[in-house]
Amino acid sequence: MSNSKTANPYLILFALWLMMFSASSQLIIMVPILPEIADTLGVNAVLRGMLLTAYALSLGASALITGPASDRVGRRKILLYGSGILAVTLTLHTVAADYELLLLMRLLAGIGGGMLSGGTVAYVGDYFPYEQRGWANGWVMSGTAFGQVLGVPLGKVLATGFGYRWPFLMFAITMALATVLIWLFVPQPNADLDEEPLTPRRFLQKYRYLLGGSEIVAAVLAYFLMFCGFGLFTSFLPTWLETEIGISGYSIALLFAIGGTANVLASPLAGRISDEVGRKPLVVWSCLALGLLCAVAPALIVGFTSASILFFLAMISVGIRISPLQSLMTALVSDDKRGLLMGMAISLGQGGFGIGSFVASLTYGPFGYTSNAMAGALAMVLMAALVHWGLPEPSLSSSDSPSPPPASSQSPSVAEAP
Repeated sequence: MSNSKTANPYLILFALWLMMFSASSQLIIMVPILPEIADTLGVNAVLRGMLLTAYALSLGASALITGPASDRVGRRKILLYGSGILAVTLTLHTVAADYELLLLMRLLAGIGGGMLSGGTVAYVGDYFPYEQRGWANGWVMSGTAFGQVLGVPLGKVLATGFGYRWPFLMFAITMALATVLIWLFVPQPNADLDEEPLTPRRFLQKYRYLLGGSEIVAAVLAYFLMFCGFGLFTSFLPTWLETEIGISGYSIALLFAIGGTANVLASPLAGRISDEVGRKPLVVWSCLALGLLCAVAPALIVGFTSASILFFLAMISVGIRISPLQSLMTALVSDDKRGLLMGMAISLGQGGFGIGSFVASLTYGPFGYTSNAMAGALAMVLMAALVHWGLPEPSLSSSDSPSPPPASSQSPSVAEAP
């Protein structure tokens, strides 16, 4: 393994990119293959929604613990363990012959996913200076977009033709390769680590002190709303398109490829632009645009063409907001608390996705997809307001260390957290 002085940053980004491609694809694939799972296992909408909710809640609990743990043991170990756990668990999905086993596998996969979700963003924050984090986060997060272009459509085709288990085996292979690349090419960054032992009492103290800052509360609530809105809008979108609009499963695969292409184009570009003009404007305006698209989707989607146009625009909005928001958040705390913050944010975010998916499963049957879309739109507007009024915009004129938020907006308890 290369050390941090000789490591190639492009190899680091590729390893993290492949890991993000695999981790996000195995999550996103659950949405378009829910009809195949329903046909194979004979489960209703509520039980299908629980597969999404179980993973999200498991991921959230894992991130809540492993986030601060990465501040103590280092990001590299967390990324290695998380990718290895997820590779093994995805392989075990192939033997999930009934609903209960599949639900268990999703819970186990969430543990590995929780280790990776916050650890990846925290690693970028440790390794890259603040003025480059938008660019670095943009490329890493484009792995999610590329998953929509290639991984998710291919997984949907495999599930439609051969069964829902095959996509998980495909992503197990790519995750195993990512684990090897992390082992070989991703070093432990030269960042300050928390030297105090991690006890349950200290875990609680660290989170309590962290939440003493109003900007931290705003950041994690924004993350919650971002994922809650995504769960509300997307969980039953493929089901609605297939059953109500008459779009085939293979066309759904193409739809995700189109949306992923938009994300591939938007995410790195947004990261680079945010390095120049600031993070907040991109996040706020993309949230408002996505809220509008969610609200009008049920009325405007009448076939594959209209669905493709709206989904393309929606995924551009998604791609624009994620890397600037993550880059902004990495500047809110010091190195030894970055995992703590991202662990909390990811935990609440995935909790939001789980809640959004569960609410969508309850309202889709009696009220239809319009209720899901309108609730998702409301979440996006609330997120825009929270980011605009609740988060500071750190200085971009830093070198290796970001400029902290103004003293008046940073709680002393956060800066002095144990």
